[in-house]
Amino acid sequence: MDVPGSIWMRPERPGRGPSPTYSREQITAAAIKIADEAGIAAVSMRRVAQDLGTGAMSLYRYVGSKDDLIALMLDHVEGEDPLPEVPAEDWRTELTRLAERGRAIMLRHPWSAMLIIGRPNFGPNTLHTMEYALTCLDGLGLSIDEMLNAVFSLVGHVRMFVQSEVAEAEETRRTGLTEDQWRITQHAYVKQIVEGGRYPLFARVITEATTPHLDMDQRFRDGLEHLLDGITAQIHRKESLRNSNG
Repeated sequence: MDVPGSIWMRPERPGRGPSPTYSREQITAAAIKIADEAGIAAVSMRRVAQDLGTGAMSLYRYVGSKDDLIALMLDHVEGEDPLPEVPAEDWRTELTRLAERGRAIMLRHPWSAMLIIGRPNFGPNTLHTMEYALTCLDGLGLSIDEMLNAVFSLVGHVRMFVQSEVAEAEETRRTGLTEDQWRITQHAYVKQIVEGGRYPLFARVITEATTPHLDMDQRFRDGLEHLLDGITAQIHRKESLRNSNG
C-alpha cells in the first residue's frame, strides 16, 4: 500500500508543471473562512476551489487530501497568537497563559474545538506550542511522560471546556433561549426533585453550590486552578521521594 508522507515534508509546489496559482496559505485561509462561517462540515475541496474561483482537481496539486487540509487549518490557527521562544515566568503563570490562549483561539474558531483529533498534528506552529508547554515543566523533577501527561491534561481541559461553551451557544441559537431563560423553564421540575428528597447531594448542588452560577470565565479559571494544583502536588511528591531516598 502506497501511503503518502506527511504534508509537512511534501514541497508546496510540484517539481514540474506550471507555476502555482495559489499558495497553501491562501488555500488554508479560504478553508478557515468557510469553517468559521458555516462549520467544518461545509469545508470540502470543491467548496474551497469554488471560493477561490478554480477547479477542485487543481487544488490537489497543492494539498493531497481533505485530511491534509484540516491539518493545515489547525496548524494555521495555532499560530495566530505567537508565543515567545522560551517561557519567561514561573510554570503556573505560563501554563495559565497557554490555556487562556488556547481557549481564545478555539472560541474564535469553534470548529477547531469540535473536531475529534485522533492523531497528533506535527505542524510547525503546533510543535512550537508543544515544545513551549513542555519547557514550562522541564527541570521540575518530572519525567518526560509525566510532563507529557500534564500537558495533555491541560489541553483536554481547554478543549472540553470550549466544547461546552460552543454547545451552549448552539443550544441558545437552536432554542432561542439563553441559559438563564432555560433555567426558568426547569424551575418547577427542579423544585420537585429537591423537595422529593431522593437525590440529597443533587439538592445541595441546587441550594448550596456556587459553581453552576459562575460566569464562564470564572468557571474556566477555577477548573484550571484545580488542574494546576494537581501538577503542583505531583511535583512535591516527586521531590519528597527524592529527598527520602537521599
